[in-house]
Amino acid sequence: RTKLDDYLMFSPAAGAFLLEATGVKGKHNMKDKFIIYGSSLALMTLTVTVLKNITQQLRPDGSKYNSFPSGHTATAFMSAEFLSSEYGFRSPWYRVAGYSLAGGTGVLRMYNNKHWFADVVAGAGIGILCTKFNYWVFNKIDKKKNRRASVKY
Repeated sequence: RTKLDDYLMFSPAAGAFLLEATGVKGKHNMKDKFIIYGSSLALMTLTVTVLKNITQQLRPDGSKYNSFPSGHTATAFMSAEFLSSEYGFRSPWYRVAGYSLAGGTGVLRMYNNKHWFADVVAGAGIGILCTKFNYWVFNKIDKKKNRRASVKY
């Protein structure tokens, strides 16, 4: 048993913010990154919490009825997609690193007997989709804001 998965899930996002802090520019500025990451985290947390309450699946270790989906894995893949979206254009290795850390989180959740394989796969999908959705919304709002700002009165 290990608690590494409790910290590993945030490492891809920490990497994205660390890259920005050290001068490596991503697609968005720091303020916009916080908005996108925060809204992705909120949507993912809401989605995972609602599904856990609806499904009431027993964990493999028999400890609780909140196994499906894996929140740790959802967070890890949400963070990996965030890193990939911000820095994947700079190098494919940022994507490889983020998704490797996220995959490791999912494996550790199963190794620690906290989740079934289906819990981990669902968590991964939820994390990725929540981040992609929030980038899509943010970009739509940003384009409208920029169009209004360029209109001369």
